[in-house]
This record gives sequence, C-alpha cells and structure tokens, in this order.
Amino acid sequence: MTDLIQTIVTSLVDHPENVVVTEKETGNVLTYQLTVHQDDLGKVIGKQGRIAKAIRTVLFAAASHENKRVQLEIME
Repeated sequence: MTDLIQTIVTSLVDHPENVVVTEKETGNVLTYQLTVHQDDLGKVIGKQGRIAKAIRTVLFAAASHENKRVQLEIME
C-alpha cells in the first residue's frame, strides 16, 4: 500500500525524492503518514482538497478486501 501511495504522489510533485510514506498500525486501523517537500504540499492537497480526497478514495478501494480501515495523513 505504501508503494501505491508513493507511485501516485511522486507523479504529482516536483520533488519526488522528498516523498516519504510511513505506516502505523493500531488495532484494525492502518494510518499512512505522507510527507512531501513544502513547495509540493499544495499539489498533493489540490484545490479544496480534491486531489487528497481522490488519493484517499483509491486507498479505501485498495484496502477494502483486507477488512481494515485506512487513513491518510498529509504532514506539513
């Protein structure tokens, strides 16, 4: 799942070498923390959060067969 996030985000940003995805598991909840370059933060979030919402939708669809909840946190 981290590879999926990294693949999506690196195609959006200008500084793909600064994309870092970390995974935390608490019970049945997987939390992915995404850190990008400060200049690329707006590109990952998008206007009114549309790109971030689209990334989360893809994650929910990919994790639906694992019976776990997935969260994506975009760190500053």
